[in-house]
Amino acid sequence: DKNNFLIDGFPRNQDNLQGWTKQMGDKVNLQCVLFFHCSQEICTARCLGRGAAGSGRTDDNEESLKKRFVTYEQATMPIIKHFEELNLVKQLDATMTPDEVYAEVESILKSFQ
Repeated sequence: DKNNFLIDGFPRNQDNLQGWTKQMGDKVNLQCVLFFHCSQEICTARCLGRGAAGSGRTDDNEESLKKRFVTYEQATMPIIKHFEELNLVKQLDATMTPDEVYAEVESILKSFQ
């Protein structure tokens, strides 16, 4: 449907949220926020595995990942909390297999049709 959009990885911080709200707040019907929850240990292992497989990403290393997790906790989690307060967050267990996560996402998105 050309009137429905999935926006990946945004907003990531308060500045992004303020910009989004200013520009799009009254133009969209925000139906939910998908929150793919995964432990830091599993995320680190997956990113290091991606780097070892030749992702080409210079930040797929332990030092960069530690910094990214600090930024995530300080900047992104408050945004998730904001949307939780609006009862918009649909949390998914991202430790499952890709097929299991996909099935859960598909189920959530179908509930809005």
